Amino acid sequence: MVKYTAKFCIGTRYGIHMRMRRKKNLEPRMEAVSDLLIPCVSDDLNFSTAADVKDYVDYRALFGNDHPVFLEIGCGKGQFIIETAKRHPENNYIAVEKIANVLVTAAENTKKEGLTNLLFMKTGAEYLNRFLPPHTISGIYLNFSTPFPKKSHRTHRLTHRRFLEIYRTIMADHAFIWQKTDDAGLFAFSIEEFSKSGFVLQNISLDLAEDEMEDNIVTEYEARFMEQGLPIYRLEAYLSDPDTWEEESL
Repeated sequence: MVKYTAKFCIGTRYGIHMRMRRKKNLEPRMEAVSDLLIPCVSDDLNFSTAADVKDYVDYRALFGNDHPVFLEIGCGKGQFIIETAKRHPENNYIAVEKIANVLVTAAENTKKEGLTNLLFMKTGAEYLNRFLPPHTISGIYLNFSTPFPKKSHRTHRLTHRRFLEIYRTIMADHAFIWQKTDDAGLFAFSIEEFSKSGFVLQNISLDLAEDEMEDNIVTEYEARFMEQGLPIYRLEAYLSDPDTWEEESL
């Protein structure tokens, strides 16, 4: 059972405070999916210095191939990333989730599907450049991240510039960040942060259902909000303008 309080206003989720009851038999369940977990333990709890010591993972050792690697930060129960991995066996995927109570469900569902191209990291986004080698991630998905509506909490938003700089260090040259959210305030904040951090924005949507984006994979939150008739906001962010990539290769 999940106990929560939430309030909505004009289709905008101001915030949700959740207190999730610890899942029964969590430790043995986590042990049962341990083969899907990438070791990522840090003794340094100071976010500003946590990545000073590197402990890079070996993608070939983990996946057994050199396929492109994509990342979802905050995977929840895994509906989006599992479906994505099923549709694209030519890619490898890493799902990041720092709450074991949530991650265990996603990992169990991955095991049921028999997927070999999806693994999990139990860690926060602050530690990603400690464990992931520079310029190796082909794409990052940010789906319905916690909006942290208070201005005093804005540094916790996953599109705050401190996180964008971390992403920049692990992203390959032509990598993308795709963000989806139902929160208009977070979306406006994200556009500003991406722009100030030098990212190029494309395919900005203020109502994803109306725009009917091809191959859109609906997340748990997305389905819930669409049923209520609330708009879903989406954007794509790149390190450089995709329109110039062909010119670069000439």
